Amino acid sequence: MALHPHQDSWEMAAHTAIKNFQKRSIDAFYCPDSAAALAKVKELLKEGSTVTCGGSETLAQTGIMELISQGSYHFLDRKATGVTYGQIVEADYFLTSTNAFTLGGELINIDGSGNRVACLVHGPKEVIVVAGMNKMAAGVEDGLRRVRLMASPPNALRLGLSTPCTKTGVCGDCLSPDCICCQTVITRKSRIPGRIKVILVGETLGY
Repeated sequence: MALHPHQDSWEMAAHTAIKNFQKRSIDAFYCPDSAAALAKVKELLKEGSTVTCGGSETLAQTGIMELISQGSYHFLDRKATGVTYGQIVEADYFLTSTNAFTLGGELINIDGSGNRVACLVHGPKEVIVVAGMNKMAAGVEDGLRRVRLMASPPNALRLGLSTPCTKTGVCGDCLSPDCICCQTVITRKSRIPGRIKVILVGETLGY
């Protein structure tokens, strides 16, 4: 069956990004939908391994959150009593999404407490990033604008925070106590080849 032109365009763009991720020692894959992405994650994870994750609507929407929390893995829930940050950074796998990615193969993330970007940068043996193609950006500056306009305001609203963006719908470059834009991390290369794996999904997912 022929793809919808929008999905067809996304797939072509994804393959461009994948080539550039590979130049940066980041493994990358394209999945046309959430079901394929779920199957890919299941293929990448070893049963019995220790798995943890960052907060992510994308993982919930794709069914990946249910897989890792109820499947044949030792799931470390960062919100659970007794789970320490030390355990999380020593996990076999860390799953997350990304706020944006560029056609050039860079990951762009803006975080509040920093736990998500910290595990992306260092710690868990392998990182799996799942992102809808709606998070694609032409370059870093375009990606940063996307995060501030399209990701941070709805995330702040979802979390029930009191920040200027929850009143205006756009980033106010605030220093509010509730600010979720405290850390900005641009991942332009994986120092350990293949440690980071990116799954691009031909759907609108997350924020």
